[in-house]
Amino acid sequence: MVLEPRVFSDPRGYFVETWQRNRYSEIGMPDFVQDNISWSRKDVLRGMHLQNPKAQGKLVSVAEGSVYDVAVDLRKGSPTFGKWHGETLDSKSGRQFYVPPGFAHGFVVLSDFAVFAYKCSDYYNPMGEFTVRWDDPEIGIEWPVESPIVSEKDAEGMRLSEIPNEKLISFA
Repeated sequence: MVLEPRVFSDPRGYFVETWQRNRYSEIGMPDFVQDNISWSRKDVLRGMHLQNPKAQGKLVSVAEGSVYDVAVDLRKGSPTFGKWHGETLDSKSGRQFYVPPGFAHGFVVLSDFAVFAYKCSDYYNPMGEFTVRWDDPEIGIEWPVESPIVSEKDAEGMRLSEIPNEKLISFA
């Protein structure tokens, strides 16, 4: 789900409301229990991450800079299993992207740096976290960078065909 909050701009700068429980719950957004912020430099790619048990939905946005944000449907039984969707998010537009539980998530920084913010519908569970390869040809994500900077963990992620069935949540 892509959300376009109203951005109020004037010569001093801008203001955007990034979360309002009543308004967001009307469109099916869950309550959130954890907020996270990351800072990354240009061409850093973080992802593709998800966790089960305690699968997280994430409402993501960019506080400063610009990123290309990607979600991959990994819910077993889903008609879009293994398919991906990408959105450019930046601090000027205020655009937000909701990544539901059961989707792998990642982003790459397009600007000199980015401050990436996200709300999570469940707590971080390091024992349930796993990584899917950002460059898995079975998924075929078209990243808008030539040589991304990735962590060792992200470089060693599983391919789609290697993910154990018990790691995936069911499509409801």
